Amino acid sequence: MKNGKRPTKRECEQIKVDGLNPANWLIFKNFHDELHIVHRENGTKRVICK
Repeated sequence: MKNGKRPTKRECEQIKVDGLNPANWLIFKNFHDELHIVHRENGTKRVICK
């Protein structure tokens, strides 16, 4: 897996809508219809639909 990147302001808003804290999540894939994120500490992965 590639290294995760810090979320942009728009991506942070999408993470907040899903009920997560954007400070704890990194973006590793950003498609036009979904956002793949990974947790900073424990490495769990999630997919958020835009």
